[in-house]
Amino acid sequence: MGLPRYAATRYVLPLREGGSLPAIVDTDEPGQFVVKFRGAGQGPRALVAEVIAAGLARACGLPVPDAAVIELAEGFGLSEPDPEIQDLLRASVGLNFGLRYVPGALAFDPIVDGPLVDDLFASAIVWFDALIMNVDRTPRNPNLLVEDGRVWLIDHGASLYFHHQPGDWRARAADRFPLIREHILLPQATRLLEIDEALRPRLTATALAAVLASVPDEWLGPGPERDRAAYAGFFSDRLERERGWLEEALRAREG
Repeated sequence: MGLPRYAATRYVLPLREGGSLPAIVDTDEPGQFVVKFRGAGQGPRALVAEVIAAGLARACGLPVPDAAVIELAEGFGLSEPDPEIQDLLRASVGLNFGLRYVPGALAFDPIVDGPLVDDLFASAIVWFDALIMNVDRTPRNPNLLVEDGRVWLIDHGASLYFHHQPGDWRARAADRFPLIREHILLPQATRLLEIDEALRPRLTATALAAVLASVPDEWLGPGPERDRAAYAGFFSDRLERERGWLEEALRAREG
């Protein structure tokens, strides 16, 4: 079952904190979505990373806002006065990625919000980010939202960064990901081996296939099934064979 698809109906507000200029958008589904646009500098591969990360997070039981594919029609938002936004929307006609907007959510502050994240939850997030090579969960940019005592994971477009380059993606399963030592929750991630035993069985071949099937073909290369097979091989090897990424996280924890 793929992601739901909704039509964008109104451009509401740009979110200028990120370099990709996402925006809050109304759709034909009740509620609003924060949309990442395919015409942004990172291109459609960033949207692929978003879909895969959201799907894997859900499979692991991690809290991610509802994901959807958001379709922009020709002429959408062209009444916006900012020429940069107009250029972005023109380049993004078609399918884009959205996470349901969480009203009232604030950026995670480890001093204020730290008690909301226990050692097991922190370990799960660190494990997940090491798996997908997410470079964007640091003190400078936590990409965690807090709303009514609940923590949400957002913004995974910078993960799986190897797919912006040609080559054998499956071979990248052996990458250790030393940048995990910059993770904002690493000091609390004291139960990585325990969480590995709990989460790894959830990411079965069937679960991976379902996540990859939800990626629109037009965001992939000329051979979308070949790309899906490469991603599937990467995760299969990373979960079952190439465990250096977990060793790296454990080593970073030890200081």
